[in-house]
Amino acid sequence: MNTSDNISGCVVVTGGCGFIGSNLITCLLRKHPEWMVANFDALTYAADRENLAGLEDDPRYRFLRLDITDRGAVRDALRELKPDGIFHLAAESHVDNSIRGPEQFVLTNVLGTFNLLEEARQLWGDDRSKRFLHVSTDEVYGSLDDEGAFSETTPYAPNSPYSASKAGSDHLARAWHHTYGMNVVITNCSNNYGPRQHREKLIPTVIATALRHEPIPVYGMGANVRDWLFVTDHCEAIDTVFERGRVGESYVIGGRNEWRNIDLVNTICRLLDEEVGEGPDGGYASLITFVTDRPGHDARYAIDPAKCERELGWRPATSFEKGLRETVRWYVGKGESQKAKVKRQKGAG
Repeated sequence: MNTSDNISGCVVVTGGCGFIGSNLITCLLRKHPEWMVANFDALTYAADRENLAGLEDDPRYRFLRLDITDRGAVRDALRELKPDGIFHLAAESHVDNSIRGPEQFVLTNVLGTFNLLEEARQLWGDDRSKRFLHVSTDEVYGSLDDEGAFSETTPYAPNSPYSASKAGSDHLARAWHHTYGMNVVITNCSNNYGPRQHREKLIPTVIATALRHEPIPVYGMGANVRDWLFVTDHCEAIDTVFERGRVGESYVIGGRNEWRNIDLVNTICRLLDEEVGEGPDGGYASLITFVTDRPGHDARYAIDPAKCERELGWRPATSFEKGLRETVRWYVGKGESQKAKVKRQKGAG
């Protein structure tokens, strides 16, 4: 068992109660038994402390409810903890929400990143052994045609308020390295998927809607293409970049796993037919309904992770069929657990 006597360093993960953040904290605690991991999270709608249930009594884990837009709170927490590194994941991330209300995306993603960078710089001074890893998205590169893939040299061309705010935060992180010499590295990742993802994202939306036997919404004709990466593979990549990535560099992370949205939705429906059954006549795919496309919907994203593969030896370990089936089973199990809970409550009443 780990005790506080074994802890020899501290790192901060921002947004650690979110989907990727909670998986990253689990990964870091497993791979680095000597670290204490502090979780900064404002607990907005997309965060869930249950994602890290079971860690409350682990002396290597500490939760701080903290909004990164509050610079004073960031300053106080960093000066208390004196971390050796920061994994910055906290962000508003849903494109549709950014279209409806862009202000919060600018505040959290741009101002929040500035607060963390500047307070870390003030704390660390000229100590280049301390590292700031900024986690971003492939959406900052805009949209691709049928050919090609994003790489670290692709020009930025964000098309939504979300991707523009993330592009702004990337530029700040890069500037703090080039201007002040901070030990900064940046990652830009393709679409993540896996258990515990918030219901607003595509795969959880499709599963939850299908299980309710409601129309499954697909934007346009479902022709938009995305590269998909299982969340634990992404977390392994983040840790690898933190440990071995070159100072001031960017690394794009992807699964070489492109799918048209309509093909992905049909695959999820097939898995639901196999895992659950009890679907509508014609199977779950009969629920697919095409809806008006999102404004400025990027046509295609694809990642060329050759640099990460070549320099760091990282490659995804989870096949899409395995990862997607595991994801479907988790959401199905969660739904069954909720049904049982409601039944018990009704029985108690």
